[in-house]
Amino acid sequence: MRITNDSDLQEVLNQTNEGDVLELAEGTYRIKCKIHTPGLTIRGAGADCTKIVWDDYAKKIASDGKEFNTFRTWTVAVVSDHVTIEDLSIINDAGHPELKGQEVALTVYGDDFHMNRCRLTSTQDTIFLGPLPDDLIERYNGFLTDDLRADKYCRQYFRDCLIEGTVDFIFGCGDALFENCEIRSVYDARDVGYAAAPAHALSQTEGIHFLRCRFTAEDSVSDASIYLARPWRDYGLAVFEDCTYGPHIHPLGFDKWNDTDRDRTARFYEDPPVAGRVPWVKHI
Repeated sequence: MRITNDSDLQEVLNQTNEGDVLELAEGTYRIKCKIHTPGLTIRGAGADCTKIVWDDYAKKIASDGKEFNTFRTWTVAVVSDHVTIEDLSIINDAGHPELKGQEVALTVYGDDFHMNRCRLTSTQDTIFLGPLPDDLIERYNGFLTDDLRADKYCRQYFRDCLIEGTVDFIFGCGDALFENCEIRSVYDARDVGYAAAPAHALSQTEGIHFLRCRFTAEDSVSDASIYLARPWRDYGLAVFEDCTYGPHIHPLGFDKWNDTDRDRTARFYEDPPVAGRVPWVKHI
């Protein structure tokens, strides 16, 4: 099925069946959409040509009179398994996170998710890798819909993608592989940033894995102002394997998250080892 405008996209998504393939024509689709159909493939005309864009943010007041909160700000939410998205951009263009708070572009709450040759663009919290930590699943009962707080195992694969953001812009509890991706830090008025914020349970052994990724930055990002990761919860797990780093990456590499003691439980690995990193980073 070939889609050419916003209204058609929403209508067709509501009517898709497992195994369907949606072709999105070149253009900008200004729409907030949720993908419920398992086994669905959505294919654009290229990341520079096909764009899905929305602008919700954490401090915005929703129709229920409450703030959106991080986990309702997504532009696209995937809440089914075996979904593939390729050759398009997903953007949250709210901007000014120092004033508006978190601005999610993509939420993935599904298993066996694949994204190829895509661009994910926002600022703080660009991509959420579901599921939520256990404490938030309980806290948001009645606030988030059940499909956004399910206790499920989620594996996610990103290949040849560009992910842009400022603070904790790749975060969550999903076991996710980023292969041959560009992880680009963009300017933030706070002049400090973190690429990843994992929150895995101790029982998880995969975590967020960056394999042969390039960590780059806009020219406006200061040198040594970005950390590779900080643990959003105890036991957060992140692996950096055969990656390359620009001068924007802080020599210490990793942060323990404010005044916590999560450096004692964080499971951060880097290979090959880099001189000057925090003493609690491990080697593969």
